[in-house]
Amino acid sequence: MRLFRRRRTEPGTAADVDAAPPDPRTPWPEQPVPADVADAATTFWEGWYELLPEVSAALGDREPNRVEHDLCTLVEALHPRLHFSLERGRQAIYALVLSGQEDPELRPYTDAWKAAAPPDDAIWEYHDSVPPVPDPTEVTVNLGEHQISLAEIRVVAQVNDDVVDVAVHHPVFADLDEAARTAMTFLPLDATLGERVAAERLRRVETAETEPEGTIGLLEFRELVRTLPERPDESVGASD
Repeated sequence: MRLFRRRRTEPGTAADVDAAPPDPRTPWPEQPVPADVADAATTFWEGWYELLPEVSAALGDREPNRVEHDLCTLVEALHPRLHFSLERGRQAIYALVLSGQEDPELRPYTDAWKAAAPPDDAIWEYHDSVPPVPDPTEVTVNLGEHQISLAEIRVVAQVNDDVVDVAVHHPVFADLDEAARTAMTFLPLDATLGERVAAERLRRVETAETEPEGTIGLLEFRELVRTLPERPDESVGASD
């Protein structure tokens, strides 16, 4: 269960109702990017340890919004384009997830963040990209008037060496607009493989409004991708 996932809002947005309206002629200032990646990662974790009692109390009270501003400040100090989330953990109770959305320019920052992270324990686990859902077929997405069960997603996969071309189908696709179809094409793949593996292993992704022949379910698709040969310095199961 995702508790929240966003960066700090800018003044004037709905989440900053107390801020004075900004002058539209004044550009939003650029956020500084740390020059020393390792030092920035260390600074993040020092701030995390200081904030952790408040984070734990807020989560215990089911009020994660109490610490959202402080967490946004920590993340933005590491890099202003990073995203984060507090989620239910798979092994631990909670998970802290940092994501550069597979932007190569942000990978050094997420790598340094993960390298400096404490070991996972019974309370917290830490992920440097959005991890896969344990069982995507148990997920239902509410999209407008539609409730879309990922158990009904069907995939055609064509393996080309160590990457895969896929076409994604769901019976409701014909009733969705283009933006919704696109979102529901990629969301099941990220949920099944995790953000990093999907970026590394998927080459061409298409939407199929009618079900093609030879489709498989998401769990079968996950197993197919896991059988691909590993690339140098990569492990398909690294984000699992």
